[in-house]
Amino acid sequence: MKAMLLDHIGGPLRLGEIAKPIAGPHEIVVKVKACGVCRTDLHVVDGDLAQAKLPIVPGHEIVGVVDEIGVGVEGFSIGQRVGIPWLGGTCGHCPYCRNGRENLCDTPRFTGYQIDGGYAEYAKASADYCFPIPDRYDDVHAAPLLCAGLIGFRAYKAAGDAQTIGIYGFGAAAHILAQVAKADGKRCLAFTRHGDTESQQFARKLGVSWAGGSDDAPPEQMDAAIIFAADGGLVPIALRALKKGGRVVCAGIHMSDIPSFPYDILWEEREILSIANLTRTDGHEFLARAGMVPIEVSVNTYPLAEANRALDDLRRGRFRGAAVLIP
Repeated sequence: MKAMLLDHIGGPLRLGEIAKPIAGPHEIVVKVKACGVCRTDLHVVDGDLAQAKLPIVPGHEIVGVVDEIGVGVEGFSIGQRVGIPWLGGTCGHCPYCRNGRENLCDTPRFTGYQIDGGYAEYAKASADYCFPIPDRYDDVHAAPLLCAGLIGFRAYKAAGDAQTIGIYGFGAAAHILAQVAKADGKRCLAFTRHGDTESQQFARKLGVSWAGGSDDAPPEQMDAAIIFAADGGLVPIALRALKKGGRVVCAGIHMSDIPSFPYDILWEEREILSIANLTRTDGHEFLARAGMVPIEVSVNTYPLAEANRALDDLRRGRFRGAAVLIP
């Protein structure tokens, strides 16, 4: 089968022919119909995440149909449409797994990082970590739900009962989350790079209450802020915009250093926390929610062989919404 392979950190990816995977016990093989291009893929390629299996097939926003079923698999059938996410396996017995926090497993495995992912014609996955896909989304528009949607939803849950939420970095995750929050009656404020009026217009189109630059003063104090941009300098900026008791949620898997800041912007019980990975419960909850809320997923499609162009366009902010590869 054809696949895009990362042979060494720093890329570029190489289009190659590799053996089609074979389903082992409790595994399925999926014929890939679409695979989202996530900022985490950039972190893998660039070496910000240092434990990648090499060579590796990146990609963890995978939508496809079941092509082969291994021994012991239940609940899936040949031809069924499924999604394969970032979380590819956990140990099941460490303290975190036992306490319902498998996203913090001591020995996890991740799709497109330690397990070959979806920048390919076929992908193999543990059936226990795959999800059915809501019928209302076609393959291309469903793919970004598998990470941009999932991690955005986990960050949204971490914001608690916040009614006014600031979103810093209006990309793939933010444009999905903003629509879920609006459906829940929340007010969202979108913060983009200074002068990025195109992203601000995109955010307004999706129903945010206000959009401006990250260095602009928001029109009101916020109950919570969610940071999707990998810029640690946004943390003190977000803290300054919070009400007392507010929370800054750092939703990225990698972030530049957070600069020092005065204690008074953290005081009055403001909080900073990070989001790590996801649980399978998150996946089932969010995809059920996405099946009820008509989320407008903005996608930019690329052929599989042009994965390097898609990654570069993502790195340089050349599109709005999400990028998706089509084998």
